[in-house]
Amino acid sequence: MVIAAFVILFAIFPLTDTDIWWHLACAREWVTTWTPVRAPVVNVHEYFQLVVGFVYGLGGAPLLVAFKAVLWGAVFALFLRRRPCHPECHAELVSASAIPARWLFCIAILFVFRFHFEMRPVLFSLLFLGVYWNVIPWLAKELRESRFNLKLAACAALILAIQWLWCKTQGLYILGPLFTALVLVAGIWNSRRAGDKFLWKALALRGAFVVALFAMPFLHREGLALFLYPFGLLDRLLGLSPSAAIFASEIAENRSPITLLMAGENTLECVLMILLCVAGMGFAIWRLYKARWPDVLNVTFLVTAVLALVAERNFVLFLPVLMAGLPVPSMQPKVVTSIRIPHYTFALALLAFILGLWARSLSAYDYSMVAYQRVPVDAAGWMLKHPHVGKLFNDDRAGGYLALMNPADSIYIDGRFILKTAEFFERYLDYAKDPALFMHDADSLGVDRALFPLQYYARWDTLMHALQQDSRWHLAYRDEYFAVFDK
Repeated sequence: MVIAAFVILFAIFPLTDTDIWWHLACAREWVTTWTPVRAPVVNVHEYFQLVVGFVYGLGGAPLLVAFKAVLWGAVFALFLRRRPCHPECHAELVSASAIPARWLFCIAILFVFRFHFEMRPVLFSLLFLGVYWNVIPWLAKELRESRFNLKLAACAALILAIQWLWCKTQGLYILGPLFTALVLVAGIWNSRRAGDKFLWKALALRGAFVVALFAMPFLHREGLALFLYPFGLLDRLLGLSPSAAIFASEIAENRSPITLLMAGENTLECVLMILLCVAGMGFAIWRLYKARWPDVLNVTFLVTAVLALVAERNFVLFLPVLMAGLPVPSMQPKVVTSIRIPHYTFALALLAFILGLWARSLSAYDYSMVAYQRVPVDAAGWMLKHPHVGKLFNDDRAGGYLALMNPADSIYIDGRFILKTAEFFERYLDYAKDPALFMHDADSLGVDRALFPLQYYARWDTLMHALQQDSRWHLAYRDEYFAVFDK
């Protein structure tokens, strides 16, 4: 609970993820861009959008920030509540004097990576997975022993209901059935290894339960399209198709921390991320080799570490598992060593330093809890008061906020890149390097207004300079963070 409390504190910062704004806009009504989209369109985030839209409607961004902080705390509380190990597995015990060091390590890591605690659909996926983390091992044990009772039926129904909701919350719903299958397969492996009697009835029950979880998308009207959605996520993660290759190479969060490090972006954070992932992989492999059986915790540890190395945005999947996978301090008298006062004095000093940095960071936040450095708060207000006749061109990260604040002015693009073709996205990125191409397309498409960021992911300097030199365009609005050009 101590770690969860610090997570809640560290998760208090403005809504920095720009995708939250198109989620909020879609909670009101499905946002359509004036540019073409790929079909079929599957709103896999519908239930997430309804929840965040309801919370935002009650108290705006401040309440939404408080809500996401509590949810992140709940995620870590669930993952740290128990370790899904085989009954014969005994976690490593360390002396009680290591407790301050373990807590300090966790708190320091959480502080460094606190800006990953954003309001994104993956938060709900981790919350659901945390429930699975606690319930599925117990459920597997009961199914192995063929004990059917009301509690077992209620837990199975709970998991099935969560899976049904998860299917329309985020595309990572596939993690639920995969984790359940891992737990059940590990249980079968270990039962056979221990020489236990093999019950075909128990195997049939386990298999039917996993199949039911995988089949949950078909209980929604999107059916097959929803079932196939996770494969599109895998495509985007690995860059298999042309569209996914552009997405994986051009969007910072979807690039590997190794790639970001080589590009000189977020150097310190990327170095620490790589070290933690590599150490986690080595630690998990060593423990799996030592135990000689598929421990669910260490397999999950290994898989999430690999996913975090593939794409930076996956690091939030690794963090809770990392905390759960650390050696457990033992308070048993036979292993407790003397706890020296200097240990706690040093720990408290470091903790005070971290909390001081956190408190200082709060002073930089606006009470609105809107990251005005990343979304066009003032520019959107100006655009609302100064309508235009033609079509709008906008940076992708600004699209969601514009759609929420000024729905009458249809946007060019937002963060839903999966809805766009490879050719469209590539041409959109080419505008930043080839102003003549933008001028040509703006004339043919009827674009008479363009909004660009000046600081956060500002790639448009060449194009803005060309617009200033073109007599048909003029700078209509500018603040510290965004500029608007009118034709």
